[in-house]
Amino acid sequence: MWNRKPGFATLLYIILEQQVSLASARAAYARLLDVASPLTPKRFLELDGDSLRRIGFSRQKTGYARGLARSIESGGLNLSVVGRMSDGAARRVLLEQRGIGPWSADIYLLQALRRPDVWPNSDLALIVAIQDLRGLDERPGFEEVEEIGEPWRPWRAVAARMLWHYYLSRRRGSEPNGML
Repeated sequence: MWNRKPGFATLLYIILEQQVSLASARAAYARLLDVASPLTPKRFLELDGDSLRRIGFSRQKTGYARGLARSIESGGLNLSVVGRMSDGAARRVLLEQRGIGPWSADIYLLQALRRPDVWPNSDLALIVAIQDLRGLDERPGFEEVEEIGEPWRPWRAVAARMLWHYYLSRRRGSEPNGML
């Protein structure tokens, strides 16, 4: 189900996952936990730039992560409050954070807050699975992916998880039964 614990550590992990392989992000996150566990905003802010580079943070991701940590430390972002908001309101609050884009906000809502109707229409694995299952010559765009997800409301997160499982099973070489 890819459920994650709500909070700073998960958002930081999601930032690490942006535009890199999951294996690369997992390795960097493991290195981070080796030097800053338990991982809190305060503890993260104590790490210097050289340490973060050795862990695997780019300059850009360092900036995003420090901004997130500062926002939480200052009380500007309260993730407990975000967790009690509607999907739309929570997404808007997350998107106000530099470095948290639509994909990151959707993944947090879906996996950490376990919202049932989140549809991460910009997720590459989801897009590739849809392309494959529908026999499309080209990857569908975000708008087309959004339209494809509409009939599955209010359970689009379930459909996303199924598509991720399909994608991963195809990468491993097994062929699941079923059509989209």
